[in-house]
Amino acid sequence: MNFRYTFKTSFTSLIANKSRSALTILGIVIGITAIMVIVSVGNGAESLILGEISGMGAQSIVIRPGKQPKGPSDMAGTLYSDSLKPRDVAALKKKSNVPYLVNVAPAVIVPGSVSYGGETYIPMIFGWTANMMSEMLNLYPAEGINFGENAIRDKASVAVIGSKVKKELFGGSSALGKKIKIKNKKFRVIGVYPPRGQVAFFNVDEVVIVPYTTAMTYLLGISHYNEIIVRAKNPEVVARTVNDIEATIRETHGITDPADDDFFVVTQKGMVNQIKNIMGVLTAFLSAVVAISLVVGGIGVMNIMLVSVTERTREIGLRKAIGATDGDILRQFLVESVILTALGGIIGIALGTVFSLLTSFILTHYLDLNWSFSFPFLAVVLGIAVSAFVGLIFGIYPARQAAKKNPIEALRYE
Repeated sequence: MNFRYTFKTSFTSLIANKSRSALTILGIVIGITAIMVIVSVGNGAESLILGEISGMGAQSIVIRPGKQPKGPSDMAGTLYSDSLKPRDVAALKKKSNVPYLVNVAPAVIVPGSVSYGGETYIPMIFGWTANMMSEMLNLYPAEGINFGENAIRDKASVAVIGSKVKKELFGGSSALGKKIKIKNKKFRVIGVYPPRGQVAFFNVDEVVIVPYTTAMTYLLGISHYNEIIVRAKNPEVVARTVNDIEATIRETHGITDPADDDFFVVTQKGMVNQIKNIMGVLTAFLSAVVAISLVVGGIGVMNIMLVSVTERTREIGLRKAIGATDGDILRQFLVESVILTALGGIIGIALGTVFSLLTSFILTHYLDLNWSFSFPFLAVVLGIAVSAFVGLIFGIYPARQAAKKNPIEALRYE
């Protein structure tokens, strides 16, 4: 029996039992669909995060407190570390220590809400340098001005707010000169950023920027920074600047062994590699979990094929009686199993693509994210290959059972 005839016979048999065939491949369809969506969403999330990182500029360097985290669960430790102090910033500003440094800006995060009159809003509040926002993101107030070094030195109670903060607190009226309240302290609004959306890990429209000295003294009561952002002269000197930063802070902290560092430095390149590794591991882990459904689906295929072998015992006996060999019977049932699972893989790929497109549309149009749809070609190839492989593996036992049947006993089967 040639392969063409075997395929035609197998396909005809499957068409004759449409409902059973559809239920048989349901587990395969669900598994492949889930893997497609996970890989597509994972690629989209990675592209979004890397795009936000690139918005900071290649010459940006971030210094964070605490030990360098080995995984996502260690990130919280950096928020509670108090190892970055004013003396570190003072040392970094010395040209002899970091010759290629052009700007340095400490930053602190202020949890809480802002209010004006009877309106309250929960934005992202940063104690920072407003000029650094302009340098890094090329973002300048659409109304009013930034605060400068004088405001930072004098611990002035001034703020620059995002467009959404203005809308939530002031509606259509002007915000300039008005006083908003943060943790029972009043801040005069001197600038409003234009609508910009998501940039470099935060939404510019939802920020409130105040002088970091004011935030540390009057809002948080601390004497350390959550991070220090440094700008190198150009991307070519970033590696040299990182070495100078590490040497400078080790000296101010009295550290001689790099293994004892109570800070870590992150560059754009380092962040890109870190994000890629995290997203790759996370996607692989979730795909492996979902792949369990393929095993369940394969067991379902095997069970249904065993039932099919039992129901078609007389057919097997008749075909053997007119000359079909054990190999012909084996190939027929094996081909049926592979066709079932491969078809399930194709349907799963189609559904996975549709759901991925739908997810991308929702994230882009309803959550206002700069999300791009990513079609996972590798997942498509793996989906078809894995589904066919599952059919082959879980179809061998039923096919062997069919091939081993005695033709005379099979013809007598009722």
